[in-house]
Amino acid sequence: MLDGLSSGEVASGLQKFGHNAIADVAQHSLKMALLKLWAPVPWMLEAAILLQLVLGKYPEAAVVALLLVCNAALGLFQESRAQNTLDALKSRLALLATVRRDGRWQNVPAADLVPGDVIKLSLGAVVAADAKLVSGSVLLDQSMLTGESVPTETSGGADTYAGALVRRGEAVAVVTATGERTKFGRTAELVRTAHVEGTQQKAVLRVVANLVMLNGVVTVFLAGYAAWLQMPPLEIVSLVLVAVLSSIPVALPSMFTLAAAIGARSLARQGVLPTRLSAVDEAGGIDILCSDKTGTLTRNELAVIEVRALPGFDRAHVLALAALASSDAGQDPVDTAIQQAAKASPVADRPTLVAFVPFDPALKRSAATVQRADGTIDEVVKGAYAVIAALAEPAPTAAAMVDELQSQGLRVLALAEGPAGKLLLMGLIALSDPPRADSAALVAELKTLGVGTVMVTGDAALTAQVVARAVGISGKTWASSPLPDDLAVDAYTIFGGVLPEDKQHLVSLLQKQDHVVGMCGDGANDAPALRQAQMGIAVSTATDVAKSAAGIVLTEPGLAGIVTTVKEGRKTFQRVYTYALRSIVHKTVQVLFLTAGLLITGRAILTPGLMVLMMVIGDLLALSSATDNVRPSPTPNRWRIRELTIAGMVMGSADLLFCIACLSIGKFLLGLDPQEMQTLTVATLVFGGQAVFYVSRERGHLWSSRPGHWLVVSSVIDLCIIFVLASQGILMTAIPLVLLARLLCAAIVFTFVLDLVKLAAFRRLGIS
Repeated sequence: MLDGLSSGEVASGLQKFGHNAIADVAQHSLKMALLKLWAPVPWMLEAAILLQLVLGKYPEAAVVALLLVCNAALGLFQESRAQNTLDALKSRLALLATVRRDGRWQNVPAADLVPGDVIKLSLGAVVAADAKLVSGSVLLDQSMLTGESVPTETSGGADTYAGALVRRGEAVAVVTATGERTKFGRTAELVRTAHVEGTQQKAVLRVVANLVMLNGVVTVFLAGYAAWLQMPPLEIVSLVLVAVLSSIPVALPSMFTLAAAIGARSLARQGVLPTRLSAVDEAGGIDILCSDKTGTLTRNELAVIEVRALPGFDRAHVLALAALASSDAGQDPVDTAIQQAAKASPVADRPTLVAFVPFDPALKRSAATVQRADGTIDEVVKGAYAVIAALAEPAPTAAAMVDELQSQGLRVLALAEGPAGKLLLMGLIALSDPPRADSAALVAELKTLGVGTVMVTGDAALTAQVVARAVGISGKTWASSPLPDDLAVDAYTIFGGVLPEDKQHLVSLLQKQDHVVGMCGDGANDAPALRQAQMGIAVSTATDVAKSAAGIVLTEPGLAGIVTTVKEGRKTFQRVYTYALRSIVHKTVQVLFLTAGLLITGRAILTPGLMVLMMVIGDLLALSSATDNVRPSPTPNRWRIRELTIAGMVMGSADLLFCIACLSIGKFLLGLDPQEMQTLTVATLVFGGQAVFYVSRERGHLWSSRPGHWLVVSSVIDLCIIFVLASQGILMTAIPLVLLARLLCAAIVFTFVLDLVKLAAFRRLGIS
């Protein structure tokens, strides 16, 4: 077997198993763009365009088509980054492999490996495929796949995986799996298939569905009543077109994107880089944060946590001699941690190093020969406690110390020193990957915001529990893989010994239980879960794979950016929620007002051209609410569409009464002609819309907070445009300026009345 495969066997293997590579999933950009035109809001706009073309309203059709294209273009910014993630994953795979074929060693492209190939693993190499070691020993860093912070000593009979890095030693292995059948390939497949429907997508669909159902019934009634009045067919079609246009929340999808983009810009100034705008939207709703341990809650570097010196020795000398028995080349993280700890506690009488024997995996120890100031030559050995204790004089208290330290999830090494054959146990050195300085503060602050923290790690359950306690995570531990589909995930806060697919499965199970989930990680093993979560967060030290899979990347050290993101996400949610409420009120009122106008006047009170004008001016200027001043809510946000719709209908009923009163005054008291009535209708809807605009932005009284600068500016522009067009007779019949001024004053009074109606509805529905 160690002679390797023949060229013929390799060719047969390639035909059977394919190349050792990960498939691409790139989607054509044109297809991605066209998909943005296939959704409820685009369907309504497309129907409106067709009706306008039938009526010969080509300028209006062009304007609506432009709105449709703008919505689609903005939506493309929220497309997934799965291909980028896979590209980053593939960059971590070996490009070349040393393989024995036809009886000789040769370098071949890693993509040409097949199961059964005999490969050589040496210092600095990346393992090119899943393999089983048959000889030699190596120190393997498999953290990118397993998440384990400490490289593992691996020798004959052990398995290793594609993407692992050889830190020390040399070994020969036989390839067991290639391409998508490797653990690395399965991780890539999980990234490719990970998907969750965002809460904002569901919200848009439900808001649009509610409006379509209500306004659809009203539109059918309008068409039937118009036919009963024996209106000309073209006027009926025109009336239906106006009803359809008035029903479309044309800028609602754009509002989601714009509000998220503004939130993303704010986050970028605070050391947080959103890579998917949808992650900013979702941040406001997360109620559970799943966090990897290694490199996320911890520093991902071994450190000396405790030194136990035995009688006759002290801490500083234990570290000094341990450093002499440690490599200073920086390849072994254990030796590096001991060297750093020794430098922090220097001793004046440190012996001189005469000879050093590196760590031998077979003997499980390293050794040094040292010379003291008096010329005495001693031996120093460092390694596993059982090995060192067998070489040294008995130390009755040492075993109990080892058990105590290991029960805390610490890695324990022993150190002995003395003349050859007469070694004395000096002490014990306990190492661990310590928590980040701000991990405990993060967990505590998230708790005050109503967000629970769950640790999910590939490390052993005991290690996970120790770190969890240190950062303030308490609760039950799940310690096996895989996670069953019927697992009551809410009952656990610590998941240890899990694989990448388990992390993704955990996120998926939580989502099925109606949780909005954030996932924080740093390695390729976290990538599937980062893609699955509504808000995937990669820390600043994360791999390119993790950063590409995540929706949020922290660009500064530490975890403070997570809390910043949650708070900014809640601000974004409040802005979008307000806009959705305004859309429900405004779109409901417009269709019902058309019906009331037809009943009062026997004619259409709006033309398609005026409706398009209102859509462009009103809906698009209202996007300024994406910059409004808002306060983050103290608890996770939820889209309560039912309550939102009811509140919108209650407020809409009040607004409808105001509009009907204004229309009735114009018809019966002022005697306006049909064309002037249309102008009055436009002004009434615009002024009433401004009242709704300012009332809906606050959950309390409308004066509880100062509106944003751009919101005020957009209102002024909106009012000025209507005053100029209506008074000067541009695009509509002119009406007296004094009438417009009186109408505006009436709308201001109505604003305060509507505020009282809103408060009563919100209290009744529990909206805060």
